[in-house]
Amino acid sequence: MDFSLSDEQRLLIDTVRRFIREELAPLEDEVETTGTLALEKARAIHEKSKALGLYGMNIPEQHGGGGLCAVDTMLCEEQFGHTTDILIRRAFGNVYEALLACRGAQVERWLRPAVRGERVCSIAITEAGAGSDAAGIATKAALDDAGRWHLAGSKHFISDGLVSDFFLVSAVTGEANGRKEISLFLVDKGLAGFTIGRDQPMMGLRGTSHVELWFDGVVLDSDCLLGERGHGFRMAMDVLGRVRLAQVGARAVGKATHVLEQTVDYAQQRKQFGKPIADFQMVQQMLADSAIEINAARWMVLHAAWLLDQGESHAQAARDAIAMVKVQASETLGRVVDRAVQVFGGMGYCKDLPVERWYRDARIYRIFDGTSEIHRGVIARSLGKRGASVFELNR
Repeated sequence: MDFSLSDEQRLLIDTVRRFIREELAPLEDEVETTGTLALEKARAIHEKSKALGLYGMNIPEQHGGGGLCAVDTMLCEEQFGHTTDILIRRAFGNVYEALLACRGAQVERWLRPAVRGERVCSIAITEAGAGSDAAGIATKAALDDAGRWHLAGSKHFISDGLVSDFFLVSAVTGEANGRKEISLFLVDKGLAGFTIGRDQPMMGLRGTSHVELWFDGVVLDSDCLLGERGHGFRMAMDVLGRVRLAQVGARAVGKATHVLEQTVDYAQQRKQFGKPIADFQMVQQMLADSAIEINAARWMVLHAAWLLDQGESHAQAARDAIAMVKVQASETLGRVVDRAVQVFGGMGYCKDLPVERWYRDARIYRIFDGTSEIHRGVIARSLGKRGASVFELNR
């Protein structure tokens, strides 16, 4: 059991960290102020990232990606947490592993253009009546005699929807054994009957759009079905599991780390009653609690990633671990940022410093990709089925 980083891993982390510091951090205030990222700047950071081999690092090399294992991907994702969501998306990409199910003509139509950064993809699962309950979707796709699908329904809170070129859409395609048969479809923007609705204003995550999608009899050819009919729910859960681990778990750890770094610096510089506030025991306790919780969450993330790398034999253990990561990392971030506001005091509440932005951005982590309450229920059910093996080694 070796917990040390290899030279290659250290180089990878340093490269990503330097890119964020030099290329992305200078753009954060502009994104926060304007609520957008200028197209020419988005293209510039994309090209620079791609030149360094930092785009689509989670995708196998045979498809043009970086070929990183899950552990190495999480080391990078933690660094991504040090900057703003929209800058991560434009610089490093959101190339979802579900696209690896592409076959035949789908590979050149959707997978490889996404890996090259020529086409942007968003996942469209959430609906007004189906948030954490991903199986509760109402969007339907019906197959006609000519082998074409007719898609009808709506989605909402679809991140990056204004920028995306195509969407990974879940839809009910029938019933099997009294249960909904759910399939996944690759749906291009611009098809007849496909409308991009309003961009929902959000509390945080400035610059990233969150849109409604409307499908009014959208006709899809047979190539638009991703994977096998009826396998969409399991595929969706698999990809959401990786999203929860990477974009919630690892990034929450990175964001909490960034916040704590800034909080420690401020506490050492800010003086009250003739000495730095870092010398006061109550402030020290807040800083120490944050460090303890960040380290605990980080090791949970890396352990879950290791389980993913072990393959199908550890799939259930990985799912259990990811549910625990989702709760622990997101709630750790919330506590770390709350303490930061307290340490910064009045300056933490004003917009002159980024602390209030960190606070707003952090709040969604306990909600998206399954609320903390939902994941606690998942963990409890696993305990009922598998007992101590959920939380103890060698069981």
